[in-house]
Formats: sequence, structure tokens, C-alpha cells
Amino acid sequence: MIQQIQYYEKLEEFLSSSFQSHQVLHINLSDNQISNQFASDLGSALSSCTNLTNLTLNLINNQIGDQGTSDLGSALANCTNLSNLTLNLRYNQIGDLGSSKLGTALANCTNLSNLQLHLSYNQISVTGASELGSALANCTNLSNLMLDLGHNEISATGASSLGYALANCTNLSNLAINLSKNQIGDQGTSDLGSALANCTNLQNLTLYLSYNQIGVSDLGSALSKCTNLSNLALSLSGNIIGDQGVSVLGFGLANCTNLSNLTIDLYENEIGNQGTLDLASALARCTNLSNLALYLSNNLISDQGASELGSVLANCTNLSSLTLNLIDNQIGATGASDLGFAFANCTSLSNLKLDLSEDQFNQLQQLKIKSKCIKSKRLVALQIRFY
Repeated sequence: MIQQIQYYEKLEEFLSSSFQSHQVLHINLSDNQISNQFASDLGSALSSCTNLTNLTLNLINNQIGDQGTSDLGSALANCTNLSNLTLNLRYNQIGDLGSSKLGTALANCTNLSNLQLHLSYNQISVTGASELGSALANCTNLSNLMLDLGHNEISATGASSLGYALANCTNLSNLAINLSKNQIGDQGTSDLGSALANCTNLQNLTLYLSYNQIGVSDLGSALSKCTNLSNLALSLSGNIIGDQGVSVLGFGLANCTNLSNLTIDLYENEIGNQGTLDLASALARCTNLSNLALYLSNNLISDQGASELGSVLANCTNLSSLTLNLIDNQIGATGASDLGFAFANCTSLSNLKLDLSEDQFNQLQQLKIKSKCIKSKRLVALQIRFY
């Protein structure tokens, strides 16, 4: 039997509804200047929805602080049948106390298996992140978790504590964490990876770590210990990783023997030819890798780096789908042509997306690059774009 979804965009309408009738509920109250008192009233009403199993609550860009968040969490703890929860509190005024109380309350939702918690653009620091993680570790049935803490004040210590707390979520198979713009640095990144390596059942992992002053870390080697990991997405744009950092990252990821799908965003990281070659050579050793997306725009890669990158990736025997973004580098006609020639000779590649800078090639050169790739007899889907 398909459960009917109830939608509300006005608090008054929801407060006058029949609470017991709700099983699948979507409430969107974004940009409504909702205060702590209104959040408490909403929570009180939700606690009466005793048959609720699925809840999506969108409260983006309001005026909810620690008290409102705490009251909202306490109310949700009374929804004993809740198994799927999406709670979006981005752009509010939540600090350490609110995030901690919210986590403690949600830990009492004993049937919760899928949780999306969006708390970015608030005022959460080390204490709040650590206590939130420790509380969520008590959600013993949690198998899917999206935790968005981007643009807060968590730092390296908070990232480390959060990671080690979440490592106790023994049933987690799908995990996504956003810690972008939190100044976690090398140490926080390494500690986070080491902690998550204890999540032995993890199959799918997404880490958003952009703009965190990350250089050389042990993230790659730590994640290689997640032996069941098959899908990995790393967003590391806007850091200071450089050739050495990306070489160390690649060396570690090369040991992720079960990886089949990998996405790495390394936009604006001061990566040159050597780092590009080292990364590609390492990933070529991921023998089960079939889908790869590499975003290397706005770095220091020249013709030589592009040529070597193509040659190495062409030898990835199981690679069937490749997305490669090389915009805003120093790649000219020679490097791009070599890339096209290499990909045309890939024995298993069937899907290719290649992005290059338009201002570095005239129309004739663009056509030649495309024609080289088209010569591949295996390519089913080809997209080459010049920006």
C-alpha cells in the first residue's frame, strides 16, 4: 500500500491538521522568519504525530537558535515510528548547545535508519560537532547518513572527534559528510579518514572538504582500510594540495581494491604535471575501477601532463566511463591532441566527457581533437566541450 504524502507550506495549516493521520509528511517553512517559539510549537505538534514514519522538514533561512532546535529535537524523539528523516536547518542561528541537544534527542529515535541533517551556515564549533557525532553514534539502526556541517567553525579537533564518534555507527553503509570551509587542515583531514576507516560496513562515502587549508594528508591511505568501499566521492577543491599532496592521496587510494566508482574534485589546488601523473598512475592500479570522474580545472597542468595523463588512463583496463575536466590549465593543442589519441585507443572506454579551455584552441584544432576521439570503435557516448 502506497502511503499518501501530506504537504504543508504554512505552519497554521499544519497545526490545524489531524496529527494522527500523518505517516509521510513534507513541511516547507523556509524563509519565514520562524523564531524559537514557532519552532517549539512546530515540534510540539510533530510529537503528536505518533504514526509518522517519514518526515521532511525544511526550515532554511529562519531565526531558529539553540532553544528552538533543542525543543524541535526533543519533540521528534517522541516520534517512535520515525524511520526516515530529512531535517534542513541551514542558515539559522544554531550553536553548540542546539546541535548537541538535537543529536541527543535524535538518538532516541530508535527506528531511525535514514537521516539527512543539514546544519551548514550556522555557528557550530568543536564542542557542538563532537557532541553531535557522539549522540548520533547511539542511533544503532542508522544505515544511511547525510551530515551537512559546511561553513561552521569546527576546526581540526572537531573533525577528528566527529569522525571517531561516527565510527561507532556500526551499521552505516552510506555516509556523506560536508565539512567545507571549516579550517580542518591536514591533521583534521587525516584524523577524519583514520576514524572512518573503522566503519567496516561502509560501501558508499562522500566527503566534501573544500576550502579547508588541506595540503598533504593521510586521507587516501586511511580510506583504503574501508575494505567494502565501492563508491567514493571526494570534493577537495580550493585547498593547497599541490603535487606532493595529490601523489600521497593517489598512493593511498590505489589500495582501495574494491572501488568501482570514484569522483575526485581537485579544482584550484596548485597541481602540476608530476602530481597529475602520480595520481593517474596510482588510480590505474585500482583494478576494479569502472567509472572515474576527475575535476582538475584551474591547476598548473601543461601539454606534458595532459599527454602523460592520457597515456596512463588509456591503460585502465576496466574503465568504461570517464569524465575529465581540465579547464583553465596550460594545455595547448599538442597535449589535447595526445589526450584524444590516447582515449581513442582505450580498450574498454565507452563513455567519455572531456572539458578543455576554449581560448587555447582555434576551431580547426578543436575539430581535430574531437575527430581523434571519434575514431574509437568502442565509444558509445562522447562529449567534448570547450569553455
